[in-house]
Amino acid sequence: MPEVNPNFARDWVEFNDPAKPEELYKCDLTWLTSFWTCIYGNGCCGVDADKPNDGCCSDGAYYSDEADEARTLEVAKRLTPEMWQFFDEAQPKKANGKLKISEVGLDKDRKTRKVEDSCIFLNRKGYEAPGFTGSFGCVLHHLAEKENVHFVETKPDVCWQLPIRRSFEVREFGEQEITVNVIGEYERLAWGDGGADFDWYCTANTEAHVGREPVYISNKVELMTLMGEPAYQVLAQHCENRMTAIALANKEMKKRSLPLFAIHPATTAAAR
Repeated sequence: MPEVNPNFARDWVEFNDPAKPEELYKCDLTWLTSFWTCIYGNGCCGVDADKPNDGCCSDGAYYSDEADEARTLEVAKRLTPEMWQFFDEAQPKKANGKLKISEVGLDKDRKTRKVEDSCIFLNRKGYEAPGFTGSFGCVLHHLAEKENVHFVETKPDVCWQLPIRRSFEVREFGEQEITVNVIGEYERLAWGDGGADFDWYCTANTEAHVGREPVYISNKVELMTLMGEPAYQVLAQHCENRMTAIALANKEMKKRSLPLFAIHPATTAAAR
């Protein structure tokens, strides 16, 4: 099925963080109660048509800050040649030097290196070598599985956050300004001009809206890491109330469409 059109109606909820009452959250319920799921290796076409097996790893990951890069460097030290295709490529030229995992991107920001036209941490599909026992996909993801931890601990920030987007708005109350934490969908439009160049993108594609659980549950760890547990629990309650109300409305109206709730159109199309 084709990608759904952008700029559709969304339902939002706002609430204060119980742990930090001065913090205001604005959350996209339409996205968080959708049934999107990552389909990498199971139908994902990749953002570049000529690299369908590379998913969203074609350009490497831009670090959120210096701490993000430093953490990724420390994690990379735990990788082995048996699990990482580009282990040798990452080794420093000088003894006790830093692993060569980073570079400066076209926009002058720092990011993970591109090797053979995709991220250095991406094991390519079909790669074989003596002693290599890894599998294709992100080796940092594989490391998390090996160490029995969540991948929020091993991947750069942007990699584990996607396709959730945290952004910030400034709102005026008289002469006071507060920052609003916005939690929503990292849709194609959020990438700016570069998003239009993607040959395929998952969040608005019906093929990816086949999850067993809504996003607020399947991405619970990511959301808790972004928001903290108290704020997440408030969000989860809003999401549960919404899903209960939608189910009741569908039952009473015998599934006739009423504009009571803004359902993600990709989830709606996938359910047909």
